[in-house]
Amino acid sequence: MTRTLTALLLMTALSGCAPDADGSPPAAQSAAATATAPLPVAGRSTVYSPHGLVATSQPLASTAALRILEEGGNAFDAAVAASAVLSLVEPHMTGLGGDLFAIFWSAEEERVVGLDASGRAGARMTPEQIRADGFERVPYQGPGSVTVPGAIAGWAALLEDYGSMSVADVVAPAIALAEDGFPVSPIIARQWQNQEDLLLEDPGATATYLIDGERGPEPGEWFRNPDFAASLRMIAEQGPSALYGGALGRRIVEHLDGVGGYLTLADMEAMEVRWVEPLSVDYKGWTVHELPPAGQGIAALQMLEMVEPFDLASMGHNSAEYLHHVIESKKLAFADLARYVSDADHLEVTPEALLDADYIAGRRGLIDASQAMEEVEPGDAVQQSETVFLVVADQYGNQIAFIHSIYEYFGSGVVVPGTGFVLQNRGAGFTLEDGHPNQVAPGKRPFHTLIPGFVTRDGRPHMAFGVMGGSMQPQGHVQLLLNMVEFGMDPQEAVDAARFRHLGGLRVAMENVTPALRAELEALGHTVTEDWTRTAFGGAQVVVRLDGGGWAGASDARKDGMAVGH
Repeated sequence: MTRTLTALLLMTALSGCAPDADGSPPAAQSAAATATAPLPVAGRSTVYSPHGLVATSQPLASTAALRILEEGGNAFDAAVAASAVLSLVEPHMTGLGGDLFAIFWSAEEERVVGLDASGRAGARMTPEQIRADGFERVPYQGPGSVTVPGAIAGWAALLEDYGSMSVADVVAPAIALAEDGFPVSPIIARQWQNQEDLLLEDPGATATYLIDGERGPEPGEWFRNPDFAASLRMIAEQGPSALYGGALGRRIVEHLDGVGGYLTLADMEAMEVRWVEPLSVDYKGWTVHELPPAGQGIAALQMLEMVEPFDLASMGHNSAEYLHHVIESKKLAFADLARYVSDADHLEVTPEALLDADYIAGRRGLIDASQAMEEVEPGDAVQQSETVFLVVADQYGNQIAFIHSIYEYFGSGVVVPGTGFVLQNRGAGFTLEDGHPNQVAPGKRPFHTLIPGFVTRDGRPHMAFGVMGGSMQPQGHVQLLLNMVEFGMDPQEAVDAARFRHLGGLRVAMENVTPALRAELEALGHTVTEDWTRTAFGGAQVVVRLDGGGWAGASDARKDGMAVGH
């Protein structure tokens, strides 16, 4: 791909996404009475398209995926194309060294399918070795936090089983952008600059991601990553084996050996994806599907089951009463999450037991309508991450929710010199606590925050959706769904509406909270803060199948992205 074509991709990405001329706020306030103030962002409209639709957190990724659809590729081809571009243009959020998960409707099979492409702990990642290395917990970043990266195996499996194009075809736009360069978008540039100290700690990261070895890029400043292009070209030519036992994988393992990592080449060679059966619950005619553990999707399902009997609509959108009930359900679900959820091969309690109607009723009974809970115990029967999330729908009727992450900003902070990408720090998802189902062990998958979501109605596909952002994800899923089901918002209104994020204990962050709402929440015992950036409330992408054919989509103004169709 030439520099001219790269420029055309950029021009396409920028077209049609200017704010409303009158600077009007999002239309979410028209959907229902609300106790929160309008968000101070220019309004976006829901995007409607007859054939296919893409929504990602960065315009270049959206347009690359759209090109794949326009050339006849399907949603799975386009999702991998977008993921590859995001690995380049949002390197602090995702990359070739991360994991991915997907949940999708296969039009050919007429069913919802789940994909778990998460890697395992290395053979040397034992509690004894970690403690012997002087750590009191599993390293949060650095070489000791690195687990096997599963994303490339996920790309290959998705394309082999459901795609119509080759890996080489769909990653070509990302390779061209890496070689020719691209102007960095504003929100990404700010987040990138905030991680300069971390990047300076690792020579490979410094050389790869800092301009002149000193600073992150400014908004609009061009950035090139030829090492990324070379690594991606190797994967395109040799397939996933380049990473899982081949030259690229050997290079990674040899570097980690020298700096304190726990991976072996055999760990890389053993990488396998899992095709999984999603969990689901019914909520007022909507069947909501989430992936099973080791992800936290079960928390979103528990929250929905707990609040379903309450008359949320009559409480009013984002009223103190409404927020209180949803926040309390979150506390209960996350107490269970922290105690019981781990690698599916090591669960002590089944997901079905945690979703049992009697068990949920008992948890719901702990919600006091007049007082917030400070300490919540798990029933008898986490953490923050940086992520990209995207949705794609195609002319053939496929829909996919796709999430890809390196966990923390710039993951482990370790870049093997010359590879052009950072390795994830998913090992931080483990605990050292003896006897805990999520205790670190060789060959074990860590607790994962990544959760794509899907909705069917009457057994037919309806919506692929997600809200990225660590522990915000289950909270965001539930708020987004309730905005649509209980308050009749369209996709963009539901995405734009102000969100809360429960932080722990009595602390709740709230977007655009009014003085009156703050007082009401504090009277219920909550401690309300606005001292959080807008990106801390997650970034959502949504695509909905229209009854008459075609698609409706939305992309979150809290990110740099856009929804676009054809």
